[in-house]
Amino acid sequence: MSTTAPQSNEDGKIISLTGMYEDYFLDYASYVILERAVPGVMDGLKPVQRRILHAMREMHDGRYHKVANIIGQTMQYHPHGDAAIGDALVNLGQKDLLIDPQGNWGDVRTGDSAAAPRYIEARLTKFAQEVAFNPQTTEWQLSYDGRKREPIALPMKFPLLLAQGADGIAVGLSTKIMPHNFIELIKASIKILQGKSVKIYPDFQTGGMVDVSDYNGGKRGGRIKVRAKIETVDKSTLAIRELPYATTTQSLIDSILKANEKGKIKIKKVVDNTAEHVEVLVELGAGVSPDLTIDALYAFTNCEVSISPNACVIIDDKPHFLTVEEILDICTQQTKNLLQLELEIRKAELLEKLHFASLEKIFIENRIYRDIEQCETWEAVLEAVDTGLRKYVRVPGETPGKNDSRLELLRDISEEDLTRLTEIRIKRISKYNTFKAEEQINKLQEELKEVQHHLDHLVDYAIAYYDNLLQKYGKGKERKTKIMTFDAIQAAEVVANNAKLYVNRKEGFIGTGLKKDEFVCDCSDIDDIIVFRKDGKFQVSRIADKVFVGKDIIHVDVWKKGDDRTTYNMMYLDGQTGRSFAKRFNVTSITRDREYDLTTGENGSKLLYFSANSNGEAEVVTVQLTQGSRARIKVFDYDFGELDIKGRSSKGNTVTKHLVRKVSLKEVGKSTLGAIKVWMDPVSGRLNTDERGSLLGEFDTGDHLFAIYKEGSYEVAELDLNKKFDPSEIVEIGKFNPEAVISAVYFEGERGWSVAKRFQVETSSTNQRFPFITEHKKSKLLFASTHPQAGISYQIKEGSQKVDQKLSLPDFIDVKGWRAMGNKVADQKLLTVKPIAAEPAAGSAEKLKPGDSIDFDTEGNGQTKMF
Repeated sequence: MSTTAPQSNEDGKIISLTGMYEDYFLDYASYVILERAVPGVMDGLKPVQRRILHAMREMHDGRYHKVANIIGQTMQYHPHGDAAIGDALVNLGQKDLLIDPQGNWGDVRTGDSAAAPRYIEARLTKFAQEVAFNPQTTEWQLSYDGRKREPIALPMKFPLLLAQGADGIAVGLSTKIMPHNFIELIKASIKILQGKSVKIYPDFQTGGMVDVSDYNGGKRGGRIKVRAKIETVDKSTLAIRELPYATTTQSLIDSILKANEKGKIKIKKVVDNTAEHVEVLVELGAGVSPDLTIDALYAFTNCEVSISPNACVIIDDKPHFLTVEEILDICTQQTKNLLQLELEIRKAELLEKLHFASLEKIFIENRIYRDIEQCETWEAVLEAVDTGLRKYVRVPGETPGKNDSRLELLRDISEEDLTRLTEIRIKRISKYNTFKAEEQINKLQEELKEVQHHLDHLVDYAIAYYDNLLQKYGKGKERKTKIMTFDAIQAAEVVANNAKLYVNRKEGFIGTGLKKDEFVCDCSDIDDIIVFRKDGKFQVSRIADKVFVGKDIIHVDVWKKGDDRTTYNMMYLDGQTGRSFAKRFNVTSITRDREYDLTTGENGSKLLYFSANSNGEAEVVTVQLTQGSRARIKVFDYDFGELDIKGRSSKGNTVTKHLVRKVSLKEVGKSTLGAIKVWMDPVSGRLNTDERGSLLGEFDTGDHLFAIYKEGSYEVAELDLNKKFDPSEIVEIGKFNPEAVISAVYFEGERGWSVAKRFQVETSSTNQRFPFITEHKKSKLLFASTHPQAGISYQIKEGSQKVDQKLSLPDFIDVKGWRAMGNKVADQKLLTVKPIAAEPAAGSAEKLKPGDSIDFDTEGNGQTKMF
């Protein structure tokens, strides 16, 4: 058995195997962290990216270069193969910031790869040339083989790291920095320079929506949720228009198909129509709710992804974990320092030019060059020029004499200055123009004064620099990802019914595999099932193929956690006393697979009557006592509506102390819980009973929603808490009142008129939109309200003047059919329309409060401030 011999270091000391591995690992870890995976904070680049940009700068001539050639040039600086360089170059090019690509560079939206390097070309963008390069302010080092020099960090005058983002896995740590918006970064940098606090949030090329509630500044421990933008095309088609970050159309479609195979969602087909813009069409099956499917897509597919940022950067050759605001502050201060350094370099250059221009002027105008005609040695020439100059100039530190009119120089005269003066050609001396020389000196002095002003007001200069970047390069870089707060989607509430629940009541089994037994309902494979038995006990179990829950089942159904509307009415016999009790209760929380006894638990206790009511209904039952009882009245009615709903462990109210022979249903009751208060979230448009958003009204059995849409249609909809509305489409929404009158003003596209009409809902179909304005493509709704005294103030154009008018719609037009065109208000389009504030009438749909009206502009658009 052979062993590895110990090695010795340069000093001749023996290194053990353990020590050698420790050193090797630390060296390797440091190399990967510093040279491969983690970007530097100063320029926001990893080493390979920095070398690519440096190579492209060295090659830059304004024309496109073959990517294969760029890779070859970069290999002079980078110690790795062409594949690594090529991948990094394509990644940079796809970010559309520093590199101007030409050819097929792939598509981050679809995941398509770029063409071979020999077929595609690239060059630096003007933006990159302006913010990333300056040899005078660059710190250099030798390349890996010592033949070339390369920048330690590019002098980046822009927060590139936050604009591009970064992703890398090193040894023992990783980095994941989200990309941020170009315009917002510049504006935030300006605020930092002004001493203001800032907050910045991610923005992605692929658009979509992002919830930054837990962003935590992009630091470790934070999290963001990113969603695709999904639109409802019609009742059977959904369209995905924008993608979550780091998701492609192919991976998205794969996740949808996988969820469909598992039965989480129900779809017929997925079609990818992505070309210039993303479009993935999802076709739904018959009877499948689009709203519920949208939530299911977010819950079970890559339409929603959760990302954990981890802002790790290299500062002074060490990894640091920072917030994005701290990174931005570092980048902003660095930009200011680089601008200061450039100004100081420029100032020194101007001082040198001014110094030599002054010496040249004196040298030529005073014919000092003639003093060297008789000199025989170079030293004598320099001495003659120096002596001649000092008759007309004095250097700093030299004490001026009385009536000394000599020009004071900016520094002492050097031998280099004297040499340059002797190198002036005779032709230049003969054509020397004193006026132009003086003009040039004045110009240099003015520029020097300007540079000094910038140095004295460095913050203002840096702000002006950022403003200039914004003006030159900000167009087309507006935010693409919408910042929103997402509703938490409960998977159990949105999963498709992909299974069927069966029960064998006598033997006590439930499950999806008992297909020969009694069918209960459709359900999903993640549902919980509640079971009640004749012995007065119940339990909740996870659905499975076959589960034993106890014999003599009297009720089985899907159970939802927190359901406080489903109410159970029961009457039972107490085995010890022989008394009968009645009670009403909810089951909102349980321990799964645990038995709960709804009776007193005494031997002989049993259920006499049981009912489950989804909306808290309370029925009337007929109670028949045994013939042998001593009760005078042996048959009587009992109303569960007189009982309060209490906890499931309560004993209940006494019905009778005599033995009960039979309990039967006499009359189906109404809900005792009252109307449900329903709210709508103004951001997500989701209906809820959690008091989130704006109150739509109190809804009882049979009540409907009523919505008026900006497109010029209305809808009477059944109350479905799974339904979502698009707040940007809605003018007014609330509880439907069949007697309410809708007042509307719209532009009739065919005739070019502005028209008013008043009508009532005459249609009986629910969940269907009915357009109440003409179908011409230019027709547009300008105003709509259910207020009984609705009025508007509007503006029209008469000649070159804008004239304000007011109109009371009830006085202007009577109530007519909903298909009627209406009466003409003006033979032109109204410039503006504003509701006249009024209190809502009783019974009308909940809507805008006075002062919160919709202001429509000349295009008939406006922000809906609902409710």
